[in-house]
Amino acid sequence: MKQSIAIVEPSGPADLMRVRRARSLRHGAPRRGDPRQGTTQAFRCRRSEDCLSAVPDDLLINILLLIRDASAAARTSVLSRRWRRVWTLLPELHFLSHNDPHRIRLALTAHQAPALRFLDVAVIDATPDSMVAWLQIAARRLSGHLRLINTEENTSLDEAGETGAFELPCFEDAMSISLELGRLGLAVPSSGVFARLTNLFLNRVRLHGPSMLGDAVSWPRCPSLRRLIVHNADGVRNFAIHSDSLLQMELRNLRSDNALDLGNFTIRSDSLLRMTLSSLRGLEQLTVMAPALQFLSVSSCISYSLRNNQPAANISAPQLISLQWKDDYHPNYTQLKMENLERLSAHPFYVYGQESHKTFNSNCTRLLRRFEVIGVLKLMLLYLPGITNHEYLMEDIKKIPNTSLMVLEIVANGHSFGASSFHVLSMCIGVRRLLLKLVDAPSHLVTGCPSGCVCDQPPNWKIEELTLYCLREVEIHNLRGTEHETALMKRLFRWATVLEKMTVTFHCSVAESKAKEFCQMLQSFCRPEISMKGQRFA
Repeated sequence: MKQSIAIVEPSGPADLMRVRRARSLRHGAPRRGDPRQGTTQAFRCRRSEDCLSAVPDDLLINILLLIRDASAAARTSVLSRRWRRVWTLLPELHFLSHNDPHRIRLALTAHQAPALRFLDVAVIDATPDSMVAWLQIAARRLSGHLRLINTEENTSLDEAGETGAFELPCFEDAMSISLELGRLGLAVPSSGVFARLTNLFLNRVRLHGPSMLGDAVSWPRCPSLRRLIVHNADGVRNFAIHSDSLLQMELRNLRSDNALDLGNFTIRSDSLLRMTLSSLRGLEQLTVMAPALQFLSVSSCISYSLRNNQPAANISAPQLISLQWKDDYHPNYTQLKMENLERLSAHPFYVYGQESHKTFNSNCTRLLRRFEVIGVLKLMLLYLPGITNHEYLMEDIKKIPNTSLMVLEIVANGHSFGASSFHVLSMCIGVRRLLLKLVDAPSHLVTGCPSGCVCDQPPNWKIEELTLYCLREVEIHNLRGTEHETALMKRLFRWATVLEKMTVTFHCSVAESKAKEFCQMLQSFCRPEISMKGQRFA
């Protein structure tokens, strides 16, 4: 027989207790001693008709933000009547690549949050029309960050093929914009002010239209721009930027082909702190007047043979601290005015090579002769996998700036690098700290050093005297414990007469037992006053 419970209006304390007990039983509350004791509220919620409606909006928004998919967040509206509008209050919207651009437009139209601080959109094989459909709405709503990535899955188009172009609307309140568009063409707006934009990143873009990128990112149209990065861009015919706010700029792989004419590149800035230029082959003239610039990187930008005209680079940066120059350099055509330079990263140098490698190396040797004193000097020595019938080129380095810290990166490809290291160190005997980085070459290029290889020539480095009378600290990274490495380290202990500290970091492939054995071997010919430390790369 089922137990029936009568519910009456309470007329006193005893009746009130009976009512509470009856309600507790009706909702399945645990009795005293029940293992569910303490979870009454959770149990009641599971039996409630719509307990989700009682959750505060702030908590619901935080829960939906964890989903990171606007479509999935919108589908949660079926859980509760109140949830039907919660997703429209999200301050961030993430659209995965499976979303239809039409649905993106509808979602932005329905969005009701006071501010849209982050819009993350991924699309596949987008068309200009599909982009315009929602970008105009996004430009009005966004007050934070935009990230747009177009992935190409349709391989029927060849590499040079395009899918048309769309015009980027003016995002007046956006703080950062990141675009990766593939073959989709982009036209920068001819008017409008990106008043709050501080960061702009363009990757894999094809620029179209009469408006110039330099005009769009210059003052006064981008009065707050701090960081500009452009990678893998086509269609930049002229690039001239004038900015009082720019702190960092990176330009990489703006290819020079029939559709690309970079013309003159001029920068005048009173506050530019960091700039990187990479792979702007075809640049006729580079002019930088930036009294506050602190970091500059130029890589594969200048070609002396373009249109049979000699290009010119004129850079005036009196506060420049760090320079990375991995490009053509000739003092007759490259003017560098940087009186306070402290760090220099020079062009890589081929240890063995042929006539073409000599031309490549000359950019490094001319730059090294340009400076007398550099606090931190970074130099990379490259060994080709096969060096038979190649000429030893280290003798072309005849001068190295006086430096306190030498960062020597070596891509050995299995060869001995003792002779080349000796040649470099013999030209900077005042160095106080040496950081030797053994860089891994791609595995398919490493063939090993054959018997009788010329890499150990000339052999006089093993017996010639060298005194590094200031060298007190040595760090070696990526050590494998090979015979070539051991030969150099033994001589380093002999050359560095005042050495105080030696730290070696082993390659991740080196077993702990082998690393310990190698350190014990080093200790056998290490002077007692030298602090020796070995560690494995984690």
